[in-house]
Amino acid sequence: MEASFASRPAPSHAGGGLTGYRPIQGVHDEMVDADGMVRPHWRVFHDLMHHCGAAALRSRQETVGQLLLDHGATYNIYQDAKGASRAWALDVLPVIIAAEDWRQVASALSQRARLLNLILADLYGPQRLLTEGWIPPAVVFANSGYLRAAHGSSQGTSRFLTSIGTDLVRGADGVWMALADRTQAPSGMGYALENRIVMSSVMPEEFGVCGVQRLASFFDFEREALRRLAPSRRGTPSVVMLTPGPWNETYFEHAFKARYLGFPLVEGADLTVRGRRVHLKTLEGLGRVDVIVRRVDDIFCDPLELRADTTLGVPGLTEAWRSGNVALVNAPGAGLVETPALHPFLPGLCRHLLGEELAMPCAPTWWCGQHRELEMVLARPERWVLKRAFVQGSRQPVFMAELDAKRRTEMIAQVRSEPHAWVAQELLDLSTTPVWIGDQAQPRSVVWRAFTVVAGDACHVMPGGLSRVSADPNRFVITMQSGGISKDTWVLADGPVDTFSLLPSAVAQLRPARPPGGVPSRVADHLYWLGRYAERLEQMVRVLRATLLRLAGEQSESQEAEMRACASLLAKLPMIPEPQGARQPDAAWLRQTLHALATDAEHEDSIPEMLSRLRYNASAARDRLSDDMWRLFNRLESIASMKPSRFLVVPDMLGMLDSVVLALGAFAGMAMENMTRGHGWRFLEIGRRVERALSMLEIAAVSVEVFEHNDAILTPLLEIGDSSMTYRRLHFAKPRLEAVLDLLLLNDNNPRSVAFQLRALARHCAPLIQASTSADGGREKELADEIHSSLSSLNLAGVGAADAAVRVLPGFCRGLHARIEELSEVLSGHYFSHSTSRER
Repeated sequence: MEASFASRPAPSHAGGGLTGYRPIQGVHDEMVDADGMVRPHWRVFHDLMHHCGAAALRSRQETVGQLLLDHGATYNIYQDAKGASRAWALDVLPVIIAAEDWRQVASALSQRARLLNLILADLYGPQRLLTEGWIPPAVVFANSGYLRAAHGSSQGTSRFLTSIGTDLVRGADGVWMALADRTQAPSGMGYALENRIVMSSVMPEEFGVCGVQRLASFFDFEREALRRLAPSRRGTPSVVMLTPGPWNETYFEHAFKARYLGFPLVEGADLTVRGRRVHLKTLEGLGRVDVIVRRVDDIFCDPLELRADTTLGVPGLTEAWRSGNVALVNAPGAGLVETPALHPFLPGLCRHLLGEELAMPCAPTWWCGQHRELEMVLARPERWVLKRAFVQGSRQPVFMAELDAKRRTEMIAQVRSEPHAWVAQELLDLSTTPVWIGDQAQPRSVVWRAFTVVAGDACHVMPGGLSRVSADPNRFVITMQSGGISKDTWVLADGPVDTFSLLPSAVAQLRPARPPGGVPSRVADHLYWLGRYAERLEQMVRVLRATLLRLAGEQSESQEAEMRACASLLAKLPMIPEPQGARQPDAAWLRQTLHALATDAEHEDSIPEMLSRLRYNASAARDRLSDDMWRLFNRLESIASMKPSRFLVVPDMLGMLDSVVLALGAFAGMAMENMTRGHGWRFLEIGRRVERALSMLEIAAVSVEVFEHNDAILTPLLEIGDSSMTYRRLHFAKPRLEAVLDLLLLNDNNPRSVAFQLRALARHCAPLIQASTSADGGREKELADEIHSSLSSLNLAGVGAADAAVRVLPGFCRGLHARIEELSEVLSGHYFSHSTSRER
């Protein structure tokens, strides 16, 4: 997501709202014309903002940021300190496009889509455009986007491009130009939709009064276009969206759009090719896949035929596609026409292939692989912006005017040594649009990414798109990686606004192509570990909190004893190091150690480190979790990202731990109340129950060992097990070892007891027997029943005295612990991998 523009000084401003806005002289401004008058299509919005005022706009900008945070909208930056938590930036002021402008742009983009599809069909087919001289061979064969594995696969123009993103800019004359095409896996549609959802919430009145065209009909067209691509017309087609995974920069968009369209989000490991057909690995077996909407670049799609060192793709996918057994969107090799080296030839190609003039010009571009163009560029190098003609990934331009003499000479030599690898573009004064910076509107250069979907002979252009600006008026390149800001794009209607919507009332149209019970094995795996890490984190926080409570307030003799007991428990778990020698841990040392566990992300098994594991597994199953759940994850992450110095005081740290417990409790409640009772929910619950049982068994075993030397452990143990109130209601007496262990291990009615977890596990495992792809399916249910029977055989009254309990119970608890770990291994082997094939 990038574009180049000329440097210019920042103007001065005064006034509130949009009243103090001053465009830059000599540059086309989207809102104000050359005479300083507000353009007709901006007048309604401008007047509304005039009455709104600067304070209200600032408040709305803050609301925009909060909504994006609540929705979990991110743009990941590789090797960036903020990583997956890099918030998506959206300006409160939209870009407004007049209806007349829109009609011209939509028509031109439809023509461009038809043209690019025809070019790809020829270059991967008969290649007449090369033999007849319409395109120089070097533009194709020197291009890393040309995939030889795709040659000969052309089966019609719609075979290659279904989805296209085109970056549009305006020059000083106000004419829209195409700066770049994105044809491999164009990003931005999901972000454009997220921007629209947020903006229509923050500015509902303005949105309605201005008559803004809606986006729902575009996405409905796209969904139907994808389903019609299925090679076989048997039944309802199965469509999936292939993502590189949670660390990809636009992963939020992948999950968000998959949920909106109703398609499963999958990774390469979720798919397998059997008999030149693609299958989705689910808990029920292997399900046929008809269409794959790929968000993985061409070369990463298939390690057998393309790039061998990747794990993002699916072995054999290219052959399955060539055989016509699966449709890929966009098709492998579509990235060939992304090169700007093709731009100078598009006008002639349009006349030749379509018999029409190219409706939208490209930004003035010269390919240096031609001798005359090369000499023209090098005669006056300071005039040009040089770009690599054939690249994978980043497209950083070189501004020749900004280079010193030595560096300019080196660049000229580099271009002369490989002229075919470079293009030159004129330095453009891009049009500007108002951006809310601080407390005022300032002009910034804007790039508009418009999107086109192709279905047979029909094209549909999104009435909006993703606009981007830079926060820095002197930045040469507009990129989201370098801190760019997105803007919602409002296309005005010249008649009644289409009220079509993809809201839940149309849920029958939005259901996935296959029944929702088909949960991919990888997703079930992540949901299982999401449940385990959520429970592990909660138990850890409860242990820390119980210990910190003994460090607060006035220190009594009983509180000192309980503090030492908690320290012994922490050391035996082990969560803190064992005290050296005979020295007992003092309060100051214990506070410092617990502070590290609560705040140090580099500390193994600390709260921030545990949260990162929780977040990763949640991200990997993002399309299965509700927005409310993501608000809870964001709240947890914001708590963990606070400065550690805030928690140096015990009451502050206790407040943080309380917040974590409450957020995790809310997550568990939402899972119980809001998630559909399918296999996804079931494995989330199984993970929680497995981890709670394991944690309680381990804590019980260690507590019995601590009890041998310090019987003050019983009160903290009840707090850790969240069973203090229940114990007081059952026993009006001081905690006794036998009664405490009965409540935490054997009481079927206590939702914190091990017995309760084992009963729940047996109940949740029973429906999995039908889903198992192994011959010994049902073993997990048998194991859960066996473990519960073993626990029920424990006779605490027969154990007798405390010394006998110390001898018997730790070994008994750890034996059950090992059996539950065995159950976890059986679940993983049966449901999280596929050693046999069974198509449903």
